[in-house]
Amino acid sequence: MPDLRRLQYFLAVAEERNFTRAAARLHIAQPALSRQVRQLEQELGVELLHRTTHEFELTEAGRFLLDRGPQLLAMSDELWRSVRSFGGGELGTLIFAYGASASYGTAPRLLAALAERLPEIVLTTEVKPTPEILAGLESGSLDVGLVRCPPHDDQLEMRTIRRERQGVLVRDDHALAARATVEVADIAGEDILLHPRDANPGHYDAVIELCRHRGVEPRVQLRTVSFDLAQTPIAIGGAVAIVGESTETGLSRELRWIPLAPAADFSTGLVVRRYGRSPALDRLLDAAAAAADDFGWLNAPSSDTDTS
Repeated sequence: MPDLRRLQYFLAVAEERNFTRAAARLHIAQPALSRQVRQLEQELGVELLHRTTHEFELTEAGRFLLDRGPQLLAMSDELWRSVRSFGGGELGTLIFAYGASASYGTAPRLLAALAERLPEIVLTTEVKPTPEILAGLESGSLDVGLVRCPPHDDQLEMRTIRRERQGVLVRDDHALAARATVEVADIAGEDILLHPRDANPGHYDAVIELCRHRGVEPRVQLRTVSFDLAQTPIAIGGAVAIVGESTETGLSRELRWIPLAPAADFSTGLVVRRYGRSPALDRLLDAAAAAADDFGWLNAPSSDTDTS
């Protein structure tokens, strides 16, 4: 394939219609410019300039190249700039996974903020259980995960983006529904609705620890549906749940979320591979931190229980 630099030299000669002026424009010696144009002709196997003693005319092939060549140079310049952008993180495609519980408020708001801040980075989203997210990050099939109460892993790095205040979710006719705040002791003896531990060990353990820390041995009822926006077991009066305030997003009128007192907050974090990350992913982490600051997500009320 001919050197694009020689194409640039030829175009300068063809546009100036003079080797001397073209050489001055390119800041090279005229004999060197003549050699480069001749070498381009040899590479293409066609005469581009019809030379006389002191002048030249463009051949039909030369006129064709003069017409199309600038477009090729512009396209190549854009291509090189785009490729360099990947190195700086301006461009990229990332696979972003999050758990079903983050669908209530955290993931939609964060993804909208990232799209606004990083319009050139394409985010493909997937909803997965926490163990699948962590496995995908370690295998490289995922780039970033949004996880409640993420566990420690030497191969992964976690950036906290939200400290979410916890509360109790009850039916609107529950005895606690009219309260401004609820203590954990107020739900002693109630069935506490939780996902199975293997769906998210960190969150399951955090809820159990919170209850025990406040003197309550929890009676757990396991969820049988991974994503239940209607919170059916609670809506039919069979259980209560300890959940974050984002659950209030789209909550039906049959349910009520009441903050815990003393306050308690659980961490939600972005989890990524510790090594071998793309520049685009590092830009995403910075943008997510800025969005979390704008949302006030790291300014949770003081609590005696935090899983970060």
